[in-house]
Amino acid sequence: MPRLRNLTPGPPPDLVVRRLSRFAALNESERALLRSITVVTRDVGPGQSLVAEGDRLDTPWLLLAGWACRMRGFPDGRRQIFEFILPGEMYGLCLRPLAVSLSTIVTLTAATISDAMPLREVLLGRPQAYPNLAAALHCTAALDEAHLLNQLIRIGRQSAFERLAHLILELRERLSMVGLAGADTIPLPLTQEMLADALGLSIVHLNRTLQQLRRENLIAFKSGVLRLIQPDRLIEIADFRPPQVIKAAA
Repeated sequence: MPRLRNLTPGPPPDLVVRRLSRFAALNESERALLRSITVVTRDVGPGQSLVAEGDRLDTPWLLLAGWACRMRGFPDGRRQIFEFILPGEMYGLCLRPLAVSLSTIVTLTAATISDAMPLREVLLGRPQAYPNLAAALHCTAALDEAHLLNQLIRIGRQSAFERLAHLILELRERLSMVGLAGADTIPLPLTQEMLADALGLSIVHLNRTLQQLRRENLIAFKSGVLRLIQPDRLIEIADFRPPQVIKAAA
């Protein structure tokens, strides 16, 4: 992992608290712990490796701004993106003993991260001290698995048209958790190449699919913002079902 730069004080972690509160009713001490984690942040440029394939997964980080992904590259320059990592989400920690990363995590845009090592202690050391936060973090681990299963369904069984519609809806769902998406708009700072790499398509095929969605008046895209014109129709096309994660009892 390269040396990260620009150590700067960061704002309160509203988006992290907002996301984890979806899974459990966090008490004030748990919210305070999350705020303390993000007092200091680090800025990372696009295209930087955050976790290399084979690295130990024992050091959690929070992505506070920007987009990253889990991917695997090929010698000829091709890559498969397994999953996007969005603002408010954690990476770099696995609950399995002696786990190593099976993919590389890289930034796709300029990003801001924070060291979330205290959350490792919450999960593995003293879950009884922060029971609601521990429950919420376990829920997010289950959600990560659901997203990977969605990716398998997209690439394994859906047409290009269905794949793109399904991914758009998943991104809206995930960004809504932290207040970064509206009912019918989402920020989409991705190139067509990135989308193609995530959907197992050529750039030409991806472009044609985007054009088809536009022609059928399902989406509009301008200045990095994607608008869902007929979200219910997209849900029908993609057979999109948000992952079911039960909120922990208070």
